[in-house]
Formats: sequence, structure tokens, C-alpha cells
Amino acid sequence: MSDATFNAFVHTLAFETEDITRIELRPVGVAPFPAFEAGAHIDLHLPNGLLRSYSLLNAQDEQHRYVLGVLKDRASRGGSRCVHEQLRVGMKLVISAPRNNFKLHEDAGHSVLIAGGIGVTPLLSMGQRLRALGRSFEIFYFARSRSSAAFLAEIQALGAAVHLHFDDEQGQPPDLAALLSTTPGVGSAPGSAGTHYYACGPAPMLDSFEAACAALGLHQAHVERFAAVEVAAANDARQSYSVELRRSGKTLQVTPGQSLLAALRAAKVEPATSCEEGICGCCETSVLEGTPDHRDSVLSSAERAANKVMMVCVSGCKSERLVLDL
Repeated sequence: MSDATFNAFVHTLAFETEDITRIELRPVGVAPFPAFEAGAHIDLHLPNGLLRSYSLLNAQDEQHRYVLGVLKDRASRGGSRCVHEQLRVGMKLVISAPRNNFKLHEDAGHSVLIAGGIGVTPLLSMGQRLRALGRSFEIFYFARSRSSAAFLAEIQALGAAVHLHFDDEQGQPPDLAALLSTTPGVGSAPGSAGTHYYACGPAPMLDSFEAACAALGLHQAHVERFAAVEVAAANDARQSYSVELRRSGKTLQVTPGQSLLAALRAAKVEPATSCEEGICGCCETSVLEGTPDHRDSVLSSAERAANKVMMVCVSGCKSERLVLDL
């Protein structure tokens, strides 16, 4: 995974809603930004020293700019508050290369995009890509109120069927099982050319989405989480294990009560990290030997079973020894 960084400046700041700001970044110098695919996100190195990940919402063929939408989270640990209160037009920022844990299956026969609140950002980029490809898709957009629904005009301009639900108008949250039961994927067998479902938004909505997909047999469901899901250690996870760092030539011991990340840092090895909660994918590391205990919210079931990579910020180990490409 690339840990390359790039210099950008804040070209435009605009209020989309009372609590959501659109940020357009442009490259410093003449070289364009790295290319990205719909669903990708970047890390911002913020003025207060924090590193935070935000989804790209613009069309993936645009390398002259990156566009973000950032919600001022009432429970902010300093990231979104810094974006809203400290960023200024013209300010220079260091950013990461784009990473994508929420990839669009462009060959799908039909795509269903389900956005909850600020979760609309990666889905807007996906919608633009599907429109450019001439693919079939529809959008479900949920928000607490119409006034809090950012980028609504852009969503409606995509030309696909848009299903809106505003809690204050409907008097209740959306019934995802009922809504999804009307989509083309119900009753169909899994396959890349079938219907794919993508959801991004608050944790309760994503939990309901996953439960509804399981109940309806919607096999090709994909989620992007902005908040970590706590994953308990497996019953066979080891309290103590050794770790060989192949590139660094070091071997270290993870002791009971110590995390893998803490052990790495104690050994003066600093992997790339951002969220440190297992949701951004920044710390993805290749596993050369051993069996990780995966506790992230990024890897698919198949990727976890393969044990080729792990998120070292939260995951542990099931074997006596791990060999990592660090």
C-alpha cells in the first residue's frame, strides 16, 4: 500500500447544509492528482496535527481536483471540527493518495446505491461513474430532514430513479427490508453481472441494511462505515505471540494486554495509520506467514479467510508467530 503524500490547497469552501461543508482541493503545482476510482477516500493531514479520511464525491475522471463533503460531527474528536473551523481558502494541506475499500462493480447488471446522510459522498461518485458507463442503477437517499440532505440536487441530476426518505416527513426511519424487497436482486443468484447493493451512512442504518440483505438473500452487498464496529477477539486468539518484520529485520514479542500496533511502535516501527479503528484501510499490511485474528471493518469474508493481509491497528493473531511485510 502506498504511503505517498501530495501537496494540495483549498480552492473552494461552501456550505451544503448547516452542518456539511463541501471542500474542493486542487494540486499545488502543475502535476495532476493521482487517478482514483469511485468509492475511494483520501487522508487529510489537518492543521491541528490529526489525520482523517474523507470520501471523494466527484467524478473519477477528474484529476484536476478532489471534492469532499465533511459533516461537523457533534461527537468530533477534533477532525471534523478542525475542517469546519480552521480550513480557509488558499490553505495548503498534505493529503494521501486515494485508497478504495468500497469498489464499484462496473459490470453489474444493476446497482442499488443506498445513502444515509453524509454517506451520500462516495455514492455520488459511484452514480457519476455508472451514468458515464450507461449502466442501470437507482438511488435511495435517507436523511433526517430535507434541509439536512446535502448534494440532493446533484443526486437528482444523475438521471436515475431516486427514492427519498426524510424522517421528519415520514415520522419514522426507513424500513429497509420493505424497500429492498422491491429491487431486482431479490430472488436472483449471486454473480458479478447481477444486482449489487452499496450502502454508506450511520451505523444503525448499515446494521439494518446488512440484516435486510441477509434476510432477503441479497448476496452482493457492500458497505462503507464511517465508524468502527467493535469486533471482539476470537476465542482462539493468542494473548502472546512473536512477530517477525521481514523488511525491518526485527523480531518482537506481543505481550498479554498489548496491541500489535503498540508492540510495533515500541520496536520503533511506525506503520502508516489514520483511523486506528480498523475502518480506513491505511494500515493494511501483507501477511507472509501466520494466521491473523481479523478485527477490522474493511476486509471481506473472503479476504479474511485468505489471510493475505491484515489491519495492524486493531487485529491480533491466532498463531504462535506472524511474519509481516514491514
